[in-house]
Amino acid sequence: MTETAPRPTLEAVAARAGVSRATVSRVVNGGDGVREPLVERVRRAVDELGYVPNQAARSLVTKRHDAVAVVIAEPETRVFADPFFALQLRGISKELTYRDNQLVLLLTEGRDDHTRVARYLAGGHVDGALVFSLHVDDPLPGLIQGAGVPTVFGGRPGWSDGTKDVVYVDCDNRGGAREAVRHLAGLGRTRIAHITGPLDQTSAADRLAGFRDVRGDADPRLVVESDFTFGGGERAMRTLLDRCPDVDAVFAANDLTAVGALRVLRERGRRVPEDVAVVGFDDMLPITEQADPPLTTVRQDIEEMGRIMARLLLRHLDRRNGGDDRAAPERDVPAGMVLPTTLVRRAST
Repeated sequence: MTETAPRPTLEAVAARAGVSRATVSRVVNGGDGVREPLVERVRRAVDELGYVPNQAARSLVTKRHDAVAVVIAEPETRVFADPFFALQLRGISKELTYRDNQLVLLLTEGRDDHTRVARYLAGGHVDGALVFSLHVDDPLPGLIQGAGVPTVFGGRPGWSDGTKDVVYVDCDNRGGAREAVRHLAGLGRTRIAHITGPLDQTSAADRLAGFRDVRGDADPRLVVESDFTFGGGERAMRTLLDRCPDVDAVFAANDLTAVGALRVLRERGRRVPEDVAVVGFDDMLPITEQADPPLTTVRQDIEEMGRIMARLLLRHLDRRNGGDDRAAPERDVPAGMVLPTTLVRRAST
């Protein structure tokens, strides 16, 4: 059996740098009061020896675990099949990595998992939580609040009327939907349908509200509830064509739904956009560009939303612990951030 070399110690770094152990500890743990020349000597010694701080000891000094939980209130089959979650996780991961924080991913297969997630968060394993894909009647927000963990939510809160103390990041779902439907109406389409997302999620409800802002007098049969999935888009499009064969435009609540709708339209011999124009929501590349035809859609910057969520949480943790607020250059950000959307026109309209 090969023996591994002993890990470099704090004392070894101190000896190499020619400083006290206490000085090394302050530098490694981000403390103040060490002159810059000494800081450079310590960092050089750390690099030369390959010293890795003991996280348990570091936590005693900083009161931080340098770990953030990302809670997605969806089963893993949905999370790993929908590129939306990959984009948001990429944005979160980039920001956490920049700040040398670990990402702990927690998924919920069902309501029984909510207590498990809340118990983990309350156990002091992480400094805070980023939570998204919640449903209106989801008990997770209350459980997380009870755990006392600083939290930033992805999406407009829908579980209560009082959102004053809730920090969240969302896009302009309602405004983006209005722009999509106005675009279709501007093309002369008169039988515009909407395939919704799950209406117990605020993003889907807001997109339906945007559709109704423009087409408030639409035939109720032109609205079909779906579930943000490819298969759901197929099923909803078949229902629409059976109900309203004269439909000439479809606004789908997300890109996966829109691509499912495109497939059914081809099966039924409907030309896109000549017979039926189609618009999605999200602009998840390469799905939209490789659709047949390429999909007109409402773009939201999903990755940037993830980065902002992480940034806001880390900034809060820095302030709570008397840190330097390196997490975000902006100083005064409202509790609720709503990012703009843009209509991206392609061949489906």
